[in-house]
Amino acid sequence: PRPFEQERQHLSNQQYGSCFSSEMATALATGPESWKDASIHSIKLAQTIINKSDRSLEEARDTNPLPMVRDVCVRESNDRIHAYVRSARAVVVRLREALQQTNEEIKSLTRGKEALQKALEHKRKDIVLNMHSIQLRSTRPQREKETDKADELLKAERSHLLTLKKTLESQLRKVQQQLQILDRCRRRLTDSIAERSRVLDLVCVSQSSQGAPLQRSSSVLSNSSHSKRTYHTRSLTSPNRSRPSSSEQPGAIGPLLPLTPYCVTAMLSAGEAVDRSTVIRKELTTAIQHTQRLQQSAHDSVNVGIINKLAGTVTLKQHLEVNAGEARHAINRGRKQLDFQSKAQGYILGPIAISDLTTRERLDRPIVRVYQRHPGTDLPEAAHLVTGQDYLEESMANTRRNLGLLNLADECLTTDIRDKKLAADIDATIVRLRRRKADHKWVLNGVSSSLYSNK
Repeated sequence: PRPFEQERQHLSNQQYGSCFSSEMATALATGPESWKDASIHSIKLAQTIINKSDRSLEEARDTNPLPMVRDVCVRESNDRIHAYVRSARAVVVRLREALQQTNEEIKSLTRGKEALQKALEHKRKDIVLNMHSIQLRSTRPQREKETDKADELLKAERSHLLTLKKTLESQLRKVQQQLQILDRCRRRLTDSIAERSRVLDLVCVSQSSQGAPLQRSSSVLSNSSHSKRTYHTRSLTSPNRSRPSSSEQPGAIGPLLPLTPYCVTAMLSAGEAVDRSTVIRKELTTAIQHTQRLQQSAHDSVNVGIINKLAGTVTLKQHLEVNAGEARHAINRGRKQLDFQSKAQGYILGPIAISDLTTRERLDRPIVRVYQRHPGTDLPEAAHLVTGQDYLEESMANTRRNLGLLNLADECLTTDIRDKKLAADIDATIVRLRRRKADHKWVLNGVSSSLYSNK
């Protein structure tokens, strides 16, 4: 009881005691002692019960809830709900930002994957082009099939392209794995958003949710002017209400809080996946540019090697053609000489029939017979004719032998020229094919038909 009430009770007890004493004295003179004791005991017991009841009423006035306790409870519950929903909306906003960032990273990585697949397709086309270049060079004549620098460059380009292809395939597998990781993160974020958004259906979306921390509801105080008494509602709250709970602390994590461990794990894994994807995209761009430079360098080196071989082949063919012309000119000269020698031999041998000999061509013509009437007058005419005939036959044999050798040389030169021409045509076809298909704007299935059409 308050001091005012205590003082009032004390004064009433004193007044009642004084009255009771005077009446008691009268009763002692008129009644028996037992009758007096019983009445006094009843009076004291009633007075004790009255005092106890007054104290209980005073305590009830201080501790009993007010008539508007329902409204207070509703308001406190609504404040608690609004604080939870604001925190949940802040978590949903963060989850949606992480989801948007993950989606953008998936788009960027998908574009990088398409560029990588395009670069890998270019490498496959370059390998097919290299293979058909080797096949075309294998169709050269046997004389030109000896391994040269162009063949070595083609083999080196093939091994180099296979290495680049393996590098890009490894990078593609890494990108595909990262896309799967990002997809899993996106699904987890979507599930988290759907689960956290279940409490946002009946809340106005115009309310601010940008990082609003959870705040503890203030203690409900109701001031009553009636009898100037203040009534507190401590009985409606728990004993720990004076301290903020873990759910009311900003950034708190718990399975029953707006920010659950699953949401934190989803956002952290998504952030790590996005960072890893950014690094992979940089590596991807560097790898594509590096492989393109190496492939272009190898392609140009092979083209230069084949062009140099083509120039050497054309130069040799031109020299062969000059020598073949000189050989044919020598053959013509030899044949002309052999014809002259054949005619000279006919003149030396004379006519076939003896009846066709004239008098001046006979060895026993009249002037010779008259001259040989003296002794020692032999003439060397017959011996000279025989010796000249022998020399002429030997010279004709040498001429025929030389003509045979010249014909063989001319045949070899002609064959070599034909082989050189075929080899030069094949090398030129390869160079044109490689230049035409260097832009990779062709389909792999259409290589064979275009290749045979170029032959």
